[in-house]
Amino acid sequence: MSPWNEDAAVRYEACNQAAIRWLIDRPNQNGFLNTKVNSITGVDYDTSSGLRGPQFTYGWIQGRGLEALVTFADFYHDLDLALSQRISERAEQLFQRLRELYLRDGHSYFLYDEELKPVIPSDDGVTSQTTAIPIFTYSDAFIAKGLVAAACRFDLENVGPFLDYLHNVIAAIEDGRFQMEEKRALSLENAKAEPNDFGPRMILLGAAGLLHRCNHSDEAGFADQFIDDVLARYYDASSGLLLNVPKQDACNVGHGIEFCGFAFEHLEQHPNDSRIELLGEILRRSLETGLQGPGIALNLSSKTGQANSRYYPWWQMPEAIRATAIGYKLIGDESLINLWQKADAAFFSNYWQSERGFAYQTRTKEGPIDYVPATPDLDPGYHTGLSLLAAIRAIQG
Repeated sequence: MSPWNEDAAVRYEACNQAAIRWLIDRPNQNGFLNTKVNSITGVDYDTSSGLRGPQFTYGWIQGRGLEALVTFADFYHDLDLALSQRISERAEQLFQRLRELYLRDGHSYFLYDEELKPVIPSDDGVTSQTTAIPIFTYSDAFIAKGLVAAACRFDLENVGPFLDYLHNVIAAIEDGRFQMEEKRALSLENAKAEPNDFGPRMILLGAAGLLHRCNHSDEAGFADQFIDDVLARYYDASSGLLLNVPKQDACNVGHGIEFCGFAFEHLEQHPNDSRIELLGEILRRSLETGLQGPGIALNLSSKTGQANSRYYPWWQMPEAIRATAIGYKLIGDESLINLWQKADAAFFSNYWQSERGFAYQTRTKEGPIDYVPATPDLDPGYHTGLSLLAAIRAIQG
């Protein structure tokens, strides 16, 4: 292990400690996590803040947070039992709330109102979301992953229904019943009208690493098919990048990097897999093209490499750290160390606020900006925490 790697592991652990302690020290929101804070000012949102306020609950955030809490409770069990128990208490409480929501109709939703009814934004505030239909979403994906992780820790005998839920989401991706845009009514018509983006397969690929860690590798067979599908249909040999949609120019480099990281986590079980080399090439090209300005732009042109967005979200940096750390472990290419160091420097210089325990959500070249990349709630240890934890594990072997 090189001195830089050793220092990086210490830095990531300090970052994760700060983030997780900030998260569990926050006021409880009726059993849900409360990350309703402006990442620039550090001020809490209140009921006058509209959709950012505490009267609304974002399923995305809660599902991500549950997976993160359970993972960190496991990680700290032998390192800091008191911290592990505190994390576990919050995780178990959140597990019960999300399980209750899921059992109502077998789905989870992006946005809930004060009465925990699924809603979507409208000109007048919010309106009811379509419910109890065969459409699955990113919120289903994140909450299914969180429920599987939590059941493996708190209710192992009853993990089966949550594994079924996860596989229902996977099946929906394969047969055209997955809708990416959750701020509009859920329907087969809306789902089928969406572009054929690889985002859903990328997000669900992240479940494979979770299943391996939970001793359910037998449930992760879908991962190889997802990797094959994405490489066959979305890889653009001329640019070396993964395109958002086959044969189109737009490229979300961050999603390509995240895909490589999740694929590496799965393929750690098979370190001689022939696909690892191509994934390494995609990762290298994505970072060589994408790292510009303060980080990585939200979208760029695969043909020119020029940014098509002025926004540089924080999450792409820790995902780059995860992918390069595991990629280097599997491939041993020194060029990945150099790219890893650049991503590390960008994250800690331009995004991470150590005194607060969270990152700026978005920057432009001019500085931090109040732009919401997905939800106004701050990251509950998912992108920042789980990515850096994966890097620590890769460093420590």
